[in-house]
Amino acid sequence: MPIAPPLPPATSDTKDWTWVLDEACPECGFDAAAVEPGAVARTVRSNAAAFALALRAPHPARRRHDGTWSTLEYACHVRDVHRTFDERVRLMLDHDVPLFANWDQDETARAERYDLQDPAEVALALVEAADAVATTYDGVPAEAWGRRGLRSNGSEFTVDSIARYHLHDVVHHLHDVAGAVTVAAYDVAVAGYREQTQDLVPDHVRDALDAFVAALPEHARVLEIGSGSGRDARLLEQRGLSVRRTDVTPAFVDALRADGVAADLLDPLTDDLTDRVAPTEPQPYDGVWANACLLHVARADLPLVLMRLAAVTRPSGLFRLSLKEGDGDGWSTHGSVTTPRRFVYWREQPLRDALAGAGWSVVDLVHTEGLRGERWLNVVAQRGERGQEGAS
Repeated sequence: MPIAPPLPPATSDTKDWTWVLDEACPECGFDAAAVEPGAVARTVRSNAAAFALALRAPHPARRRHDGTWSTLEYACHVRDVHRTFDERVRLMLDHDVPLFANWDQDETARAERYDLQDPAEVALALVEAADAVATTYDGVPAEAWGRRGLRSNGSEFTVDSIARYHLHDVVHHLHDVAGAVTVAAYDVAVAGYREQTQDLVPDHVRDALDAFVAALPEHARVLEIGSGSGRDARLLEQRGLSVRRTDVTPAFVDALRADGVAADLLDPLTDDLTDRVAPTEPQPYDGVWANACLLHVARADLPLVLMRLAAVTRPSGLFRLSLKEGDGDGWSTHGSVTTPRRFVYWREQPLRDALAGAGWSVVDLVHTEGLRGERWLNVVAQRGERGQEGAS
């Protein structure tokens, strides 16, 4: 079997990241000053478990952006980061001020064909490498955290600072693959999630369903993003709409199909959103329903998702979405999903700007309080006459 041609190189990261030892990283939120030495090993192990979970998400070798590694490539890199830092820490413990050999991470990725490695094997090796370096950190004597070593460019580290530097590297890359972790977190918790949400319909969701249906033509065709348990699609169909169920989580799609309804595995950022049910040319949707699902989309990716949804919706078609209100993003566990998921928080004006830039006009925006006291932005938007064509 011929070997696949090499992927175009991802954008090289030439920055000197040692500044994260002095200030919090604005991208992933890591704060080196807040890390206690005793927590390093525990965090390394939990990070590795999350990476192994991410590799279970669909298409781990697919790059979501041309210049960015896939989940598989990031996982290979993190595995090798653990091995490299284990070697460096051991050198610092065994020798006085050792000089570390240079490691070109981009050349390693190309030479070892990270993109072709087996995800299951990578997951096992990553967890093993993480446990090895965590064990090394566990064994550092109290008086040895100040021992020194030199990187090939002259940067000086102590065992304490290199542990924090190492930890930022893997925490930051987990942030890079947070979407895959979130998909996999739902994938392993589908049964409990379905049981918890099938019949629980908050009043504001029921009211939103009724208003959405009333504003659409009879028998309107709706694309649902993030169908999950299937609750909302069922309620929309009971009110006379035709719904295309989709989800990015394979187990949700499998469960919906087992219920006897059609459902598609679909990522709104990368997959074809065109409605293929029509017997002739595909027709645009009359509306899009995205209840509490796009809150997992990375902030930089949401404008493109909104644009792609506009491109497959008819002029004046409706879009209902809900996002958590707040600043930044973070990991959270609650309800039946015990594995951390990434949530991205939005404020009203930036969300309005993102919608407008994608071809949507806000018709209604309501702030509500959730079951756990969190705040939500509930939006109904209308596709403009021109929208953003060609993004399907």
